[in-house]
Amino acid sequence: MILRLAFASLFARALTVGMTTLAIALSVALFLGVEKVRTGAKASFADTISGTDLIVGARSGSVQLLLYSVFRIGNATNNVTWESYLDIAARPDVDWIVPISLGDSHRQFRVMGTSQAFFEHYRYRQGRQLQVADGVIMDDLFDTVIGADVAATLGYNVDDPIIVAHGLASFSEHKDQPFRVSGILEKTGTPVDRTVIVSMEAIEAIHVDWQSGAQIPGRSTPADVIREMDLVPQAVTAALVGVESPLQTFALQRAINEYSQEPLLAILPGVALQELWGIVGIAETALLAVSAMVVVTALIGMMATIFSSLNERRREMAIYRAMGARPRTILSMLVLEATVIAALGALLGVVFLYIGLAITQPILDSSFGLWLPIEAPTMREVWVIIGVVAAGAIVSLVPAIRAYRMSVADGMMVNT
Repeated sequence: MILRLAFASLFARALTVGMTTLAIALSVALFLGVEKVRTGAKASFADTISGTDLIVGARSGSVQLLLYSVFRIGNATNNVTWESYLDIAARPDVDWIVPISLGDSHRQFRVMGTSQAFFEHYRYRQGRQLQVADGVIMDDLFDTVIGADVAATLGYNVDDPIIVAHGLASFSEHKDQPFRVSGILEKTGTPVDRTVIVSMEAIEAIHVDWQSGAQIPGRSTPADVIREMDLVPQAVTAALVGVESPLQTFALQRAINEYSQEPLLAILPGVALQELWGIVGIAETALLAVSAMVVVTALIGMMATIFSSLNERRREMAIYRAMGARPRTILSMLVLEATVIAALGALLGVVFLYIGLAITQPILDSSFGLWLPIEAPTMREVWVIIGVVAAGAIVSLVPAIRAYRMSVADGMMVNT
C-alpha cells in the first residue's frame, strides 16, 4: 500500500519530481564523469612510457630526470658521456638502449636527437608503438620526423623545411643546415606529439661550426662536407633501457647508480611516475571535491523540494491520518518517495554518463590523447550510486519527521 501511495504521489507531482530527478542525474553524471576522467588521465599519465625498464641520465633527482627525458620539461644538470653510454649498452643484461639528446628547439617545440631504435622500442598506452601518419621515418642526415601537435600547430606537411634554433627560446638558428620533414607521427597523447625528432648524427652535424654555444664567426661548413665527417656524438642527455629479464632490472639499476666513471642515475619509470603523480595529484582531489559538492547540492535541493511541498500536502497527510494511517506510514511514504527519486536520478545519471562517453571518447582521444574506456561501472562507481540513493533517503528524514508530527486538526484547518 505504501509503495502504491508513493508512486501515485510522484505521478501527481510529475513536473516537480522530474526536475528534481534531472538535477540529481546531472550531478551524478558529473561526479562519475570526473571519476572517469581522473582514472583515464592517471592511466594515460602512467602510459606515457611503457615497456622501458630504466631511464638513465646524469645524477640528479628521479622526478627531474623523468621530466626532461620523457615530458621534455626542464633541462638536464649534465650530460652522459658517449663512452659511458657505450659501456652501459655493452652490458650483457641490457636488451636494448635508446639514446636521447636534448637542448635545441624549433619555435618553442623541443628538438630531440635519437636513433632508429627509438621508433622500434618506445611504447605508450600499454605497448602501443609509434606510427607514421604521413611520410616515412627519417633516412637522411637532415630529415626529421615531427609529432602531431607540431604539424597541426605550425601547419607543416611532408617535405616542408624546418630550421632548428640553438637552445631553448633562442634567436640563434642553424640556418645553414635546414631539415626536411620526412614524416608526421600519429597522435599519441604523449610529449612525442610536441617533439621534433632528428638523428643523433644530425645533432652533431648542426653544431659542427658552433663552439661554446655560439657559431664560429665566418665559418660555414657545406652540407656535403659534413656528411663525410665522423658524427659520433660526444654525449647524450639520457637513455631509455630495456633489460633482458625483469629480474635483472634492480641489479642493473644498482650497477649504474654505482658507476665509477661518472655520476649517473638510473630510475624505474613507473616508480618515478607515481612520485610525480603524487605531486600533481592534489588537482584531482580538488576536482572530486567540487563534483561531490554538486551531488550534495542536488540532494539538498531535493530535501528543499520535499519541504516546500509539505504545505501543499498538509490536507493530504491529514486525510491519510483520518483514514487510519499511522504516523510511521506517512514517514515511510515520504522516505520511499525520496529514495525512488534518488534512485531514478542516479540511474539516469549513469545513462547520461555513457552517452557522454560514447560522444566524447573519440574527440578526447584525437585532441588530447586522453583515452576513456567504455566499461561496466567499477565497484567504486557502484558504491557512489548506492551512496547517492542512501543519502537521498537520509536527507528525506528531516521533512518526513516534520510531516510525521503534523496533527490531523492542523492538516484539516483551512487557511484564510
